[in-house]
Amino acid sequence: QVQLVESGGGLVQAGGSLRLSCAASGNILRINTMNWYRQAPGKQRELVAGITRGSATNYADSVRGRFTISRDNAKNTVYLQMNSLKPEDTAVYYCNVDLLSSDWKFIRDQWGQGTQVTVSS
Repeated sequence: QVQLVESGGGLVQAGGSLRLSCAASGNILRINTMNWYRQAPGKQRELVAGITRGSATNYADSVRGRFTISRDNAKNTVYLQMNSLKPEDTAVYYCNVDLLSSDWKFIRDQWGQGTQVTVSS
């Protein structure tokens, strides 16, 4: 059993910043890729940013230069620093990980419950 708990969402004005966190706990031996996705009302869920265990990163074009993904392997936690927020960043943000469980099973696509980010104009 693996749990992902996101925090840090909220309401912010355009141009502001937020920092999201996602902490994983449970039957975990090692976490591989950690990702942040988002889903706006009426739209498909999209990948925002990802980070490998070795800290290689990738970003959606729409957030590159404004968002920064990072991770703390000792804490099984991934962060998303969001700067220069725009109204179009409004969405529910989800944490997603691939991991190796303590009983040596590779588990893909574990999802958190999501955290709402609302950017007002």
